[in-house]
Amino acid sequence: MSEKIKILVVVGPTAVGKTALGIELAQAFNGEIISGDSQQVYRKLDIGTAKATVQEQAEAVHHLIDVRDVDENYSVYDFVKEAKAAIIDIYNRGKLPIIVGGTGLYLQSLLEGYHLGGEVDQEQVLAYRAQLDNLSDDDLFGRIAELGLDIPQLNRRRAMRALELAKFGQVMENKETNYDALLIGLNDDRQLLYDRINKRVDFMLENGLLQEAQWLYENFPQVQAARAIGYKELFPYFSGEQSLQEATDKLKQNTRRFAKRQLTWFRNRMTTDFYRVSDSDTKEKIEKKVRDFLTIL
Repeated sequence: MSEKIKILVVVGPTAVGKTALGIELAQAFNGEIISGDSQQVYRKLDIGTAKATVQEQAEAVHHLIDVRDVDENYSVYDFVKEAKAAIIDIYNRGKLPIIVGGTGLYLQSLLEGYHLGGEVDQEQVLAYRAQLDNLSDDDLFGRIAELGLDIPQLNRRRAMRALELAKFGQVMENKETNYDALLIGLNDDRQLLYDRINKRVDFMLENGLLQEAQWLYENFPQVQAARAIGYKELFPYFSGEQSLQEATDKLKQNTRRFAKRQLTWFRNRMTTDFYRVSDSDTKEKIEKKVRDFLTIL
């Protein structure tokens, strides 16, 4: 395949409106959606993961939703492999691949052409990456110098990647991508976003989150999915350690903090144009941007 595949990537913090925009873009530009969310892959975890509803999935074809049981693990490696297959399938059928999600590590790994090899211990690599991320630039670049690595246009991201490759060797892959991606970031004023998050949590609780989380707590409390925001905060309520109000407050707080981390990731690690969802002309601006992107040869 000689020409690069054009794809849209809709990113942003939780509760900002990515799902709705993805569906609108799919309908307007003959597209299909690939979920870029690490938790929406799990069957039976619908409310806490803010998964597109049955009605929403009927409005646009969705991929990588409900592809794992809750007692199965899901990794960066799995996502990149399956997302690549979905992109090619959608492209070969003459449609536009649209990736929608907020898991920055997954999206960056796909778009920048590298991911963790299938045999490497995923938790070990992620732990090492977190360790590197806590280093200052001087310490990070100092490690590069100690190893005698010659990296053109050295920056923080290139340094971290080089150190990962040096540590884990051939079990990691690094290849040029075949994608021409337009990243569309959604955001809003902080208080407006936090209000949306708080209201979403209330809506989830009113519509069955408690029952969904209790099912997970009683049947699969130790699985990877149970560590996700939206479920783990309710476990102390089920065990009698907290009141429902305390657990709810903690869930809202953790979700707000998660949204802040998501924004930091997309701003610092990926080239993303952000649009404020509360602006009246945001949809018009985004559609024009996409139209121009798709008409460029």
